[in-house]
Amino acid sequence: MTRTFPDGFLWGTATASYQIEGAVDEDGRKPSIWDTFSHTPGMTKDGDTGDVADDHYHRFAEDVALMADLGLQAYRFSVAWPRVVPTGSGAVNRAGLDFYSRLVDLLLENGIEPLATLYHWDLPQPLQDAGGWTNRATAERFGEYATVVGRALGDRVPTFTTLNEPWCSAYLGYSAGVHAPGVQDNASALAAVHHLNLAHGLGVRAMRSVVASTTAMSVTLNLQNVRGVSADDTDAVRHVDGLSNRIFLDPMLRGMYPEDVLDDLRHITDFAFIHDGDAAVINAPLDVLGINYYFPTLVAGTSSGYAPAEGATRYDWNDVAPVPGTDLAYQIPQEGPYTAMGWRIEAPSLTELLLRVHRDYPEIPLMITENGAAFDDVVAADGTVHDADRIAYLHDHIGAVHDAITAGADVRAYFLWSLLDNFEWAFGYSKRFGIVHVDYETLERTVKDSGNWYREVIANHGVN
Repeated sequence: MTRTFPDGFLWGTATASYQIEGAVDEDGRKPSIWDTFSHTPGMTKDGDTGDVADDHYHRFAEDVALMADLGLQAYRFSVAWPRVVPTGSGAVNRAGLDFYSRLVDLLLENGIEPLATLYHWDLPQPLQDAGGWTNRATAERFGEYATVVGRALGDRVPTFTTLNEPWCSAYLGYSAGVHAPGVQDNASALAAVHHLNLAHGLGVRAMRSVVASTTAMSVTLNLQNVRGVSADDTDAVRHVDGLSNRIFLDPMLRGMYPEDVLDDLRHITDFAFIHDGDAAVINAPLDVLGINYYFPTLVAGTSSGYAPAEGATRYDWNDVAPVPGTDLAYQIPQEGPYTAMGWRIEAPSLTELLLRVHRDYPEIPLMITENGAAFDDVVAADGTVHDADRIAYLHDHIGAVHDAITAGADVRAYFLWSLLDNFEWAFGYSKRFGIVHVDYETLERTVKDSGNWYREVIANHGVN
């Protein structure tokens, strides 16, 4: 039997600029916070950087040919802010815009619908030097940057996404410190949350002023299906759900912050950075909500008897660790099976999450903008990659999306993470998510078994 998806459902893959492009100092591009962070000793595994990555900047035509061969109907990419507006504000780099214009044209020539993300974490370094996302001015600069991209690409890109996973930008970048810019301060993280929300609203407003009325606007959130270790952790679940999900969803879709979350955190910050009128700006009308999902989240309250390991961070999946942004809850290790990232594999959790979002925010259509898995791929003697674990993961999670649709959720697209093996942030090149293998010495691309399997999924418009 085949789980067939609704007519018009889109199948695609996703990537991010710093993870694949390389060419970090070519054609006018200037440093981002990830250039700085990855070149700081000890911040990434083996000192890996995105200097070359997959060299997509020079090989994008080859990569689009791969997409066409796989039968992709859509491709989600991100625009590098420091390639387009190198110092974060002011002068526009025409060469950078031209690269994305050529990419969009080639996608369209191959019948592949482009979805452009404006921000996937590569903030221009000069903006970080002025405070980064703790500085309200960064949100204003984002609105200006959005206008530039909208004018250049808005005539051909049918859907734009403002931000990718502001949870990561705020909490991993400014609380846990395991992502750029590497700050460890909960108050800074909460300020970053608000300014990212504000940037989203200003970005939507700016884009709508320069693109056609038919252009769709979206944001991508890595929402978490939060559970407690026991019934005694109900309040911790409420708190972490608020900190991870509702602190973005409510202002963006309802025009207000959840009061319980603000009350929880007033001992950390007074929220003076929230100005009158901000909520209305953040609540800019959206056409679709992107959801990134990989694994469920297990938490416990700080009075539960658990204690974090010394120095444990959000990346320490096998240890009790503080939940970034708060001192009121802990992340708790979960039983397997696991991906190579140490993330629990549990596809039905995705169905639960989609139905929860559909129930609480029924007016907004949904799309899966990232879902996938890293495994320790082995290249066989004949050059092939037999990644049965990844196929199983994808099969079950695509099935979970179908289950959610059958139960009433309005899900319209699935973007697999990722097209290519790439620079996996602080993990460097040690984790492979791609359905296309990349030899980092030769940069040769090889479609894995999962890529061939996904081609069949798209052709059949569903999974067996």
